[in-house]
Amino acid sequence: MLKFTPLLLALLYGLAMYRFSAWRTARMLDEQSTELADPRLKALTDRMAKALDLPRIKVHIYEVEPVNGLAAPDGRIFITRGFFNQYKDGKVTGEELASVIAHELGHVALGHSKRRMIDFSGQNALRTALAMVINRFLPGVGAFLANLVTSLLAARLSRSDEYEADAYASALLVKSGIGTAPQKSLFGKLDALTASRAGAAPAWLMSHPKTAERIKAIDANEAKWVP
Repeated sequence: MLKFTPLLLALLYGLAMYRFSAWRTARMLDEQSTELADPRLKALTDRMAKALDLPRIKVHIYEVEPVNGLAAPDGRIFITRGFFNQYKDGKVTGEELASVIAHELGHVALGHSKRRMIDFSGQNALRTALAMVINRFLPGVGAFLANLVTSLLAARLSRSDEYEADAYASALLVKSGIGTAPQKSLFGKLDALTASRAGAAPAWLMSHPKTAERIKAIDANEAKWVP
């Protein structure tokens, strides 16, 4: 029984982390967000809502500066203030921002946003358990190796989710009459904005696929849909 104690403790730790992370995320978003109210964007999200047979799509602005969009575990969609400011300054079009919203809707519809919270907690539990086990045989390097394994796993899962959300967004944008051109043009802009952070990191270590690969995947999907 004692030999299973580290694993049991790690699982309990993962469950506790999941509940705490979900609570903390919801509270943070509640405190730092307001509902988006922009006529141009509303017209675009209304077109997507009609395509999905929904009464409306509610979007919130998360009051932080980094350019990003996110889907909360409870299904809410957010774009950051920094992203909205890019739109207001004319650096990002309404259609491009709509493609971000469509992408985040994909994460919600495909269950990614809720699963990511569970995965995050599970990875913490796995990291703890691996570190305990490895340290028994290789003292001093358990934490390093455990972090490496879980980071590679997380990056692989995240890239898979991004491709799936891209495909969902493409289908929704086509059905809404917006098309995928804004989705692809935005990728080029985001790549320039994040180039200094991504640097020359190998694709398999990045949480998002490379821009050229994402655009290629969208083109391949469109080739299947359009005769």
